[in-house]
Amino acid sequence: MRVLDVGCGFGDVTLLAAALVGEAGAAVGVDLDGAALERARGRDVPAGSAVPTFAQAAIADLPATLDDFDAIVGRRVLMYQADAVEAVRVLAERLRPGGIIIFQEHDATLTPASLTAFPLHARAQGWLQRMIEREGADLHIGFHLHAILTRAGLGVEQVRAEAIVQTPTAPYALGAIVRACLPRIVAHGVASAEEVDVDTLQARLDAERTATDAIYVGDVMFGAGRESRLFPVER
Repeated sequence: MRVLDVGCGFGDVTLLAAALVGEAGAAVGVDLDGAALERARGRDVPAGSAVPTFAQAAIADLPATLDDFDAIVGRRVLMYQADAVEAVRVLAERLRPGGIIIFQEHDATLTPASLTAFPLHARAQGWLQRMIEREGADLHIGFHLHAILTRAGLGVEQVRAEAIVQTPTAPYALGAIVRACLPRIVAHGVASAEEVDVDTLQARLDAERTATDAIYVGDVMFGAGRESRLFPVER
């Protein structure tokens, strides 16, 4: 089985796909960020997995040498496309008959959510959401996902939403995510490095979380997909 991971970044999903298809399969990651791809290429591949390959390319300009795929997956990539419907159409053309296409996309419509105040969590989540918005991404693409896939000519079998739920005993590495995004947060004028104080952020988040017996929902992801070419794609 051949799997394509679009917008692969550091290769997290590509490595998951490589483990699922095994040594007899193939997993390919593509991304525009050359530095991210170099990091992906340097990661350890678990025993029994396919050895993933990575290519620098845009969705609209996938190299012909990549051939076609049995499955195409993407995580938080359609939200950054100027025309998400056209992006899915282009990708569907690289699917083999009977292939599947699946996307998981962020949505900020319902979050943050809690019955008890979590001001620092909400503030940190707000930095990330404003950064994403200023980068031109669709913050509410989760609710648009079914329409995007349908307009691209795909039959959608199922749409599911999953939330990250934090409890006093279930931490979440929000501080690490903010650290990874800090250059972008600062570059887009969302917050200053001094305001974020990233070196103490996770400890402060943990203290806020453990000071209450309440739960906090900071992120919701929608996933959708199905077999392609169930009906003709209109151009």
